[in-house]
Amino acid sequence: MNAAYNKGALSNMDKITQTREVPVIGSYDVVVCGGGPAGWIAAVASARNGARTAMIEQFGFPGGMATAGLVLPISVFTYNNKLVCGGIPWEFVNRMEAMGGAQVEKPLGNVAHDPEVYKLTAQRMLLEAGVQLHYHATVTGCSYENGHLTHVIMDTRSGPKALETRYVIDATGDGAICAMMHVPMQEAGDQPLQPASLIFCLGGVDTDNLPVAHHNLQGVNMHHVPLQRALRELAKTEEVPQFGGPWFCHIMHDGFVLVNATRTFADMTNHLDATAAECRLREDAYVLTEYFRRLDPVFQNCYLAYTAPVCGTRETRHIRGAHILTGEEYLNRVHFEDSIARSAHPIDIHSANDSQQRCTFLEDAAYIPYRCLVVPGFDNLIVPSRCLSADQIASASIRVQAPIMCLGQAAGLAAAMCARDGISVHDVDISAMREKLISWGVDI
Repeated sequence: MNAAYNKGALSNMDKITQTREVPVIGSYDVVVCGGGPAGWIAAVASARNGARTAMIEQFGFPGGMATAGLVLPISVFTYNNKLVCGGIPWEFVNRMEAMGGAQVEKPLGNVAHDPEVYKLTAQRMLLEAGVQLHYHATVTGCSYENGHLTHVIMDTRSGPKALETRYVIDATGDGAICAMMHVPMQEAGDQPLQPASLIFCLGGVDTDNLPVAHHNLQGVNMHHVPLQRALRELAKTEEVPQFGGPWFCHIMHDGFVLVNATRTFADMTNHLDATAAECRLREDAYVLTEYFRRLDPVFQNCYLAYTAPVCGTRETRHIRGAHILTGEEYLNRVHFEDSIARSAHPIDIHSANDSQQRCTFLEDAAYIPYRCLVVPGFDNLIVPSRCLSADQIASASIRVQAPIMCLGQAAGLAAAMCARDGISVHDVDISAMREKLISWGVDI
């Protein structure tokens, strides 16, 4: 069959069969799939605790949505004047700050940063820990039997390669490995998937007069209210792209801000949906920039400096793990015996069809149990990313970077402990694990 074809000429039943030999190029205790906030922290935690660790990442740098997606700030490390996301993630923040590449927005503990400093600091921590990096590699398959993974397959610039592994951490965000292994997924919730957004950077902004670029108030949604109202009024007479916020975040350089405003519904696990979203939102970024210039003197000399390499994804799959954390448990701050992380970001649900947002602030940081990261019947798989086992309400808060980093930290530690003891991820010594996390400064 000719590979160049007209999609419309084929039915869904047309298929080709591909058989290939894939060389195994390494053997590890732990393979981390995805180098985003959960993945790279998991890799550091695993390697620091004695496990031979590899990390597979599709880009040429770590950080995922923080760097490739330009999603800022890193939210939320501190709540009610108490550090709730400590350990390796907080060490990382301190190292960026020491380089002049980050600013902790006190008292809330959101972290503004220069994405380039993020990349370099994370890279240094990975290499110092001894993690074998596989950049420019996309996870495309796995070998498993009866819920036990033996190999992860990746497509690289030099063809397909396989890594033998004893334990796998699926930190892909979309649960790529989980989907390949037919891990049970939760049924669709009552509301549509949250929309995708393409972050863009504006230069020439009067940042001295843009206080909302500092996300430093607890219990306050730091969006630009006057600009939101002006855009909604303008939409009565002109064609304004669908938008949220808008939210702005400084990146440690005067005159520049990142903008979170574009949005569109898309199933980001579908490459055609994702393609359409990228195309639409890149157009919208230009249109919104022009409106900002017209509507607010702070932006009268601004220009579109660049857009993020990829759209930001808020929500796709949710696995059905050993426990599904509910919104009720989350809001009531149920403390579980196997709690391994906390989250203090508001329950943040963006409408897929208009500019509305549901934002519910927490009285105090909530708890996340280890059981939400593991799946019955799968003995060497841990899932710490935003597709963890939580309902749409709880996951709407957990999905942001600080709690996801803390979940990655716990996953990396758990995988290393299991590799040391040769046991299932369901049998890890939770008490010993929690003691270790607490010694690192994690509030659980």
